[in-house]
Parts: sequence; C-alpha cells; structure tokens
Amino acid sequence: MTPVSARRGAVYVSVAATAWGTGGAAGALLFESGHLGPVGVSLWRYLLGAAFLLALTRRAARPRRLTWHVLPIGVGMAVYQTAYFAAIAGSGVAVATVVTMGATPIITALGGRLLLREPLGPVARAALAAAPVGLVLLTWESVVRADSPSGIGAGIGAGIGYALLSAAGYAGVTLFSRYHREADPQGTAVGGFAVGAACLAPFALPAGVLPELSVSSVALLVYLGAVPTALAYGLFFRALTALPATTVSIISLGEAAGAALIGVLLFGERLTPLAWGGCALLLAAVAVLALKAETEM
Repeated sequence: MTPVSARRGAVYVSVAATAWGTGGAAGALLFESGHLGPVGVSLWRYLLGAAFLLALTRRAARPRRLTWHVLPIGVGMAVYQTAYFAAIAGSGVAVATVVTMGATPIITALGGRLLLREPLGPVARAALAAAPVGLVLLTWESVVRADSPSGIGAGIGAGIGYALLSAAGYAGVTLFSRYHREADPQGTAVGGFAVGAACLAPFALPAGVLPELSVSSVALLVYLGAVPTALAYGLFFRALTALPATTVSIISLGEAAGAALIGVLLFGERLTPLAWGGCALLLAAVAVLALKAETEM
C-alpha cells in the first residue's frame, strides 16, 4: 500500500465529506422515487458500495483484505446509521444532526487522546472548539422551531440519546480504523459494508427492500452507492492511515456545510444570516485543519 501524506489525507477526507453532503439529498429523493424506507436505503447503500469497491479493486484483491477487524467496524457502521435515523424520528432532523455531528469530534478527540495517545495541537484545539459552534449556528433556526409540545420531553430526550449513540458509533469506527491504520483501506471499507448490510438486513427485509424501478430511482441508487458510499468511505479509511482521528472527524464536519449549500442551490432552501455565519465558521475550521494537516499532528 502506497503511504499517504498528511496533506493528501486532508484532501481525501475533504472530498469524502463533500460526497457525504450529497448523500442526504440522494436518500431523500429515493424515499419518494423508490418508495424505500431509511433502513432499506441504507442496506442498498452498503451493498452497492461494496460491489463498486470490489469491482474497482478486484485485480489487487487478496485474501488478507478481509480480516477480523472489519467485524466491529461493520457493526459500528450499522449502529450509527440506524441510531441516526432513530434520532431523527424522535427529535427531528435538525436536533439529531446537531447532536450527532457536534458530539462526534468531541468523543473522537477524547478517545484519540486517551486510547491512541494522539496529541492535540493548538490549531486542532481551536478547530475542535469552533466547529461545533458553527454547526449550531448553521442549524439554530431549525432547532428552535423543532416540534416539541413540552420542551425536552420523552420523545426528544430519546432522540438525543439515539443521536449520542450514533455519535459514539461513528467515533468508534473512526478510532478503531485509525488504530488498525496498517490494514488495507479498501478492504476495510468493503468488509465494513458487508457486515453493516448483514446487520441491517433483518430490519430492512420485513418492510421490503425492492425499490420501485424507474430511471430516476436506479440512477439515484447507483449514485448513492458509487459516490457518497464507495468513493467517500474509500477515501475516509485511506485518510485515517495518515491523519489523527480527531483531525479526520473535524474535517468531516464539512459534510454539514456542503449539505446546507446543496439545499440552497438545488432545493431552493434559504439560510438566515446566522446560518450563513455558522456555515462560514464551520468551513473555516475545516479549511484551517486541512491547510495545517502537515504540521498539526
């Protein structure tokens, strides 16, 4: 495996975050055109992602690619995906997104420091402080307007709990992959997809997993499997061979800004000045970390 430089790793995870930012829009369109539920979409996403990566790496594939370490990674991927959808059902998209994405880099930073002995440089600490603030500002209007008859009631409380579980699952996958950074990144992604799909299948099958076939639904499935899944996760696991887990998790927050911009450009959504400020702060934190990737290790 050719070593990846820190700067290239930063580029990889930035591209991955940008691709992930388009995944939500593709999934939302699939709910309508393919008449699939969230778990069914996730199952197809993992299956197609594994198929695309296998097709791209079939000539270089070796038995050592799929080792035992992909089992906890796949379980973690299934947990954080399912928990995120459960958080949305309990507390709404805005609250679920803020709690999940805001908590992930904090949990990752603590885990990286305690478990992997990864130091946090001053730039990384500043980005770790700024990124969640930008995320809250970006989604603040949606959060304060979230439906909640009695404040933080049982429904929203459960949703926040699921969001924290999702954040812990994502952080766990990031930390575990960083610990096993000498493993083949493509093999890790393929194995994780396969295990994640196996975990999701029992929940997806009773609701039906066959999409309503149309040109748009097939195109969306192909795109979801190829870009926000195969490409993004392939680059994500590759970046973890070169960058600290905390750096990767913070740069990944660029997904939120990318998703917001897609909503504005493609779906006619509007951002308030506060949200634009949050978007700028979030992107600034990501950009600074990406530019300093070679020195802040």
